[in-house]
Amino acid sequence: MSGTDTVVQHVRVVVVGSGFGGLGAAVRLRQEGVTDFLVLERAGSVGGTWRDNSYPGCACDVPSHLYSFSFAPNPDWPRTFSGQPEIRAYLERIADRFQLRPHLRFDHEVQGARWDAAASRWELSTSQGVYTADVMVAACGPLSDPSVPDLPGLADFPGKVFHSARWDHDYDLTGKRVAVVGTGASAIQIVPMIQPKVERLVLLQRTPPWIMPRMDRDITSAERRLYRRVPAAQRALRAALWSIRESQVGAFVKRPGMLKAAQALAKRNIDKHIKDPALRARLTPDYSFGCKRVLLSNTYYPALAQPNVDLVASGLKEVRGSTVVAADGTEHEVDAIIFGTGFHVTDMPIGSRITGAAGRTLGEEWKDGMAALRGSTVSGFPNLLFVIGPNTGLGNSSMVLMIESQLNYLADYLRRLDASGAAALDATPEAQRRWNAEVQRRMARTVWNNGGCRSWYLDGNGNNTVLWPGTTAHFRRETRSVDLAEYDLVQTPATAPVTV
Repeated sequence: MSGTDTVVQHVRVVVVGSGFGGLGAAVRLRQEGVTDFLVLERAGSVGGTWRDNSYPGCACDVPSHLYSFSFAPNPDWPRTFSGQPEIRAYLERIADRFQLRPHLRFDHEVQGARWDAAASRWELSTSQGVYTADVMVAACGPLSDPSVPDLPGLADFPGKVFHSARWDHDYDLTGKRVAVVGTGASAIQIVPMIQPKVERLVLLQRTPPWIMPRMDRDITSAERRLYRRVPAAQRALRAALWSIRESQVGAFVKRPGMLKAAQALAKRNIDKHIKDPALRARLTPDYSFGCKRVLLSNTYYPALAQPNVDLVASGLKEVRGSTVVAADGTEHEVDAIIFGTGFHVTDMPIGSRITGAAGRTLGEEWKDGMAALRGSTVSGFPNLLFVIGPNTGLGNSSMVLMIESQLNYLADYLRRLDASGAAALDATPEAQRRWNAEVQRRMARTVWNNGGCRSWYLDGNGNNTVLWPGTTAHFRRETRSVDLAEYDLVQTPATAPVTV
């Protein structure tokens, strides 16, 4: 922010992002009696990743009744695993039901945020002007900025190129030769949807995923009527789904050997649908079940067995004119390239836009790996709280559970801040170091670190800075309240911090 910039508005709290995390934070603020807040959203509507990912077949791999806020159950989910349109519509209803519209500011991309030590507040430069806030909540989410590899020749490709999270609905794939790059959660949903209409589908696979059958079905009108009339029935179902997911955590984080039975089922799933031995071999992972995210599909393998599909068991190396060239030398001429290559998760772009008390950006602070106290606060960045921060991701359950835990922490943070009389709280370096050392100690035993794969859970140094190595109940306990002993109190005007 330059000296000539004019502050549009000052608020108590500013929330960045309006997906599950941002809307959840807004609801919680209102529940806590905080109405002096804004939600800055770079797009033109709410929804976050469920707004951006509108590709064919986009759906959630967590049961609908668990993938929703506990304070806003939806008795009318149409399927056990809901699709993107239904989830996005649910978030729009949240904005209406909890009267969040007056707080939303669309088309407000945060271009920079810096901590003003003299005023003890955050200054945010946006595409629509400058805002200041006592507290900033970063709810951008890790699945918000698509990652497209920097490939030789890609810029000169004469056909159509887009990422799965930026689907071009105006481009007709019918009769086209299409290359799909990647075999993650998005790709396995896209491939079966476009395979019947394209002339040729080339799937470039670096490593195959383990895939289990998707136990999806329509939720009957009688069931939905029951949930509307007897809310306790829906709560009981949610509790059962939660318990099942919680019971699986031990196998992922402590006893990976327990996953061998599940791996055998996944192997049988391949054998059931893929009869060609050579293709079956290319689709069988050489790493442990659970090391990468386990995917769910009933249609992916059947689509790959069709005669108009070529599976290239190699990543994309370069593009020569209209020809995609794989690392194994395989060449295919295509009309369109669709990247299902994930997101900037361990190198979130917003990190370069947030500048802390010492004049360093969050990206600089995290150059050796993301780290935060209880997944929420970062030393040197007073009054900055994350929703879905470092090591809060899950490999087998609903992120909404983790979000609600972090909202508990946010609410208590504001209470403790007000009660302390300080202008800001700043996590101490020792508290942050101690927390993350324990997280990484527990991570060392997990299948994610020892399963023999390279996943998007790991950063450039091979550290897992994405997932939480425990149950959601454990995280809920760890974030129930703020311990002021883990924070320095920052006074106004800026003076030496006082440790409690």
